[in-house]
Amino acid sequence: MELNTFSIAARCPRTGQLGVAVASAVPAVGALCPYLRAGVGAVTTQSWVNPYLALRILDGLAGGAGAEAALAAALATDDRADLRQIGLVDAAGAGAAWTGEGCTAEAKHRTGAGYAVQGNMLVSPEVIDAMARAFENSAACALDERLMRALEAGDGAGGDRRGKQSAALRIVEREDYPCLDLRVDDHATPIAQLRRILAVARAQLVPFVAGMPRKDGPAGALPDEVAAMLLKPPGERPGAPSDRAAYLQAQFAPVLKEIETLRDLDLAQVHPPIVFDPSLPYRQVSHD
Repeated sequence: MELNTFSIAARCPRTGQLGVAVASAVPAVGALCPYLRAGVGAVTTQSWVNPYLALRILDGLAGGAGAEAALAAALATDDRADLRQIGLVDAAGAGAAWTGEGCTAEAKHRTGAGYAVQGNMLVSPEVIDAMARAFENSAACALDERLMRALEAGDGAGGDRRGKQSAALRIVEREDYPCLDLRVDDHATPIAQLRRILAVARAQLVPFVAGMPRKDGPAGALPDEVAAMLLKPPGERPGAPSDRAAYLQAQFAPVLKEIETLRDLDLAQVHPPIVFDPSLPYRQVSHD
């Protein structure tokens, strides 16, 4: 499957967290592109997706290879590397990326301290530059916020030239399960929706995950305050919309925007204008 998309793989130098944020104009991008392993690395595979490349890269990193070496070794196993786009960071924060010559233009990647940004079928190369700047300029923030800002910057610069449909954000830290795994699989404004879901997750999901069993400690149980919070209906928990009307308006905003777009369309070149004339049936028709 060809996933023409833009993404960032990154590492937080303070916590060691590894994460991927990705957006595309195909559904469920989070199901196919991001591959992460705590303490090892974070990889995103896109364009003509080959998940086995991501898995081989993670295996290479786990075996002691650096980011560039693991990427090169994985690509050497692929008979159509020209169609692939890969971005990754290793556990030390070294970034590496690959954009094959067969990727749909505009296609570009960029690496820096602790990140790799990449995209194809973009409005312009500025999408990648804007994402890199957003990540670099938010060094004081937590990794989830830095990844979110990078996606928003790419979206603001035009993103995928076909439009918008899905987005995802996944982060691992010490455990074999993610500490954050959020997806918007089909939405008119997926990155804005992902931002909203992130706010809810910070208040409701993150405290729950923080109380889950650890592989190097006792299983224990959820703190009482977290359990009490989750026993409440969603609308009564922290992070729930305080203004139901405003919340619903935000949900329908994309639909209203599409209606406005349709109203402004000039279809004269596609279909001749139709004129309603109620007198037409009563007109005298000349047979001369």
